[in-house]
Amino acid sequence: MVCCGLVTAKNEPVPLKSIEVEVEVRDHVATVVSNLNYENKEDKPVEAVFVFPLPGNAAVCHFSAKIGGKHIVAEVKEKQQAREEYDDALSSGHQAFLLEESDQSPDIFTLSVGSLAPGESAAIRLEYVTELAVEADDGLRFCLPAVLNPRYCPQGSESTSVQVTPVAASLVPYTLSFCARVSSPRPVSKVESNCSLEPLQYLNTEQNQATVKLAAGHKFDRDVELLIYYKDAHQPTAVVEAGQATAKAGTLMGDPAVMLSLYPEFPQTVISSLASCGEFVFLLDRSGSMDCPTSNSKHQETRIGSARDTLLLLLKSLPMGCYFNIYSFGSTFEHIFPKSVEYSEGTLEEALKKVQAMDADLGGTEIFQPLKHIYSQTCIPNQPRQLFVFTDGEVCNTKEVLDLVKKNSGSHRCFSFGIGEGASSALINGLAKEGRGHAQFVTGTDRMQPKVMQSLRFALQPAVQDISVSWHLPKGVSANVVSTPLTSIFQGQRSLIYAQLIGQSSEAAEGSVTVKYSLAGHPTENQLKFSLKPAKDTGLTVHRLAAQTLIRALEAEQREESGQPEEGLKKKVIELSVQSGVSSSFTAFIAVNKDINEPIKGPLTRRNVPIPAFAMMPMMYMSCSVPKMRSCRSAPCPPAAAYYSPMAASSVCFDAADESLEAAKMYLAPSSRVEKSIAKPLRDPLLELVSLQKASGCWMLDAALATALGKPSKELKKKKPSAVNNDVWATILALIWLHGSKMEAKDEWELLALKAASWLRAQNAPSVVECVEAGNTLLGFSVQKDALGL
Repeated sequence: MVCCGLVTAKNEPVPLKSIEVEVEVRDHVATVVSNLNYENKEDKPVEAVFVFPLPGNAAVCHFSAKIGGKHIVAEVKEKQQAREEYDDALSSGHQAFLLEESDQSPDIFTLSVGSLAPGESAAIRLEYVTELAVEADDGLRFCLPAVLNPRYCPQGSESTSVQVTPVAASLVPYTLSFCARVSSPRPVSKVESNCSLEPLQYLNTEQNQATVKLAAGHKFDRDVELLIYYKDAHQPTAVVEAGQATAKAGTLMGDPAVMLSLYPEFPQTVISSLASCGEFVFLLDRSGSMDCPTSNSKHQETRIGSARDTLLLLLKSLPMGCYFNIYSFGSTFEHIFPKSVEYSEGTLEEALKKVQAMDADLGGTEIFQPLKHIYSQTCIPNQPRQLFVFTDGEVCNTKEVLDLVKKNSGSHRCFSFGIGEGASSALINGLAKEGRGHAQFVTGTDRMQPKVMQSLRFALQPAVQDISVSWHLPKGVSANVVSTPLTSIFQGQRSLIYAQLIGQSSEAAEGSVTVKYSLAGHPTENQLKFSLKPAKDTGLTVHRLAAQTLIRALEAEQREESGQPEEGLKKKVIELSVQSGVSSSFTAFIAVNKDINEPIKGPLTRRNVPIPAFAMMPMMYMSCSVPKMRSCRSAPCPPAAAYYSPMAASSVCFDAADESLEAAKMYLAPSSRVEKSIAKPLRDPLLELVSLQKASGCWMLDAALATALGKPSKELKKKKPSAVNNDVWATILALIWLHGSKMEAKDEWELLALKAASWLRAQNAPSVVECVEAGNTLLGFSVQKDALGL
């Protein structure tokens, strides 16, 4: 009685033949169409059940099936009603299809394909629209989720134990084809991916339309990720979309809708003056799965190792005068200091020693309690709290965690980082959204450090206050904003606003939106003018994204009022979901085929999909906690190990969460001992140098610095100009080395270099020009004094 994730050692067949995915990217929005082709090669009727991930902000808007030449389009109905119709259809011997969102997390879906007769084929079509996130290098990130990692259930939650058997990715019996078409008002510069792609094909001379395909032989070991780069990406845009012809006027679907994409530009004086205060709280996941590699490439460091290196950079880059603390969590949580302490040489050294000793040894992924403890700590006056969360795991109580962050959003900004394949987009994006911060994902061979340092720059920007949005529209036209109010704005980062346009206007009319806010005490505003003429061929994308945005807001409001009369809000969500055809936590897609010559007879055999094992993990049996997702037919759902995705396929990575995983540890012990016996690779020279910097920003002239710079200690001392003290000389040498040999990683060390330059200026040291010349001669570079900030 298992929903999915189980395959027997006899390799029982799973009726999935192939997956075909077509993606239409328009500027920063993607429409994804997945076709799943099934065939029952057994001599008995089967029911196939799949649990899979989707982006947390996806608006699922179409679900249909083709069987025997008949096309059945699913309807959106209240969830319990849809489940009952599905069960009634199966018990009557009919074919039925059910697609429903998890009650616990909006990025997990269950697809049930019921009553496939022997020898019968079925084609399932699933469509969703989603916004693309902006990366640190201005690329737009599209991710086709393929990996669903364990959803750890905290102690005391309802769970069921199931046996899960992962299989090697090479044994997966289905194929994936993937094609993306990209179009934008601006030229497409390039498209990159963590997977092998065929060459980019431009479709016109303007190069603003292109197609790209996944190369054959996808290994099913990672999410399929595209990074799309446009020229002049930071241009504000507005898309007006006509209403649905069949929808009632005055409703969200019946009226025109507009999507505004804003890129606020801050005054240069504000950008250049980073804050020198703040309370920085770092929350690090130390669950068992953080010991997995960050990718499947050889010699890749572990997630916990990458996180430790990143914390080193973060701590060295903090400004003097701020406060900080470091929490780590698994099944329990720890903190380095009882409460946040002032940043000094002593507290920094104490923190770094403990960070270096941190390992992935705290069990499961219980993030709720450490967050609750952090929020219980009194905020420090005039030290704005900035929370950085690093996790690779998923929790089955995602909505509970996000509600906690939202409840405390007035006291902090939250910057979240999803590490490794399969990090929950609902959790990572939700933490940042509810915490008025910014989210980043670190997958494949990505370096975590530049992404995290970008977020630190955001955290050091002054908080934007008193945000207001005003609309200037033709007479008789008004805007009903369905997005949640803007609560955070960062330099160069996109802000999206969805609105329903009520009233009539000519297509030649224009409107504008003005965003006003206070930044470091200075009133600032940005304006966007746009035409009210509807765009062509948008396919109701804007309306569906607007509906999904409103649905999520109403669901969150409903949870806030839990325990009080809440049927009104739930009813609103269901009505909007049904009207817009967009899924919600209270609805499901249901399709029933009663037009078959003869109802299928005999008991159904449930077939579940094989799980491709994460490349670094040996096959093993394990027992996992299972969140209950289906109340019908007493079927527990889904097992807390990685599952198959109908968009691609899942890999597996395990949290040492339960006692059963202790047995798994014992099983893995021999190979672990072999791994630990292998000599560790030498430390990154950049991190080696950074580790020697003091809290104030300076370096010491000692043997460790000489080693990091690759020079004999005696030579460093011999070449020092006589009028300069040791620390000034050492700091100038370190800065020259950074500028001379690590410019490609400037994003990672720029903030700590600014701190070093500030320290040097405060010393009023003589002979700085002579020092720079001597340092260049010694190290073999030609870095100018001005480049060092001196």
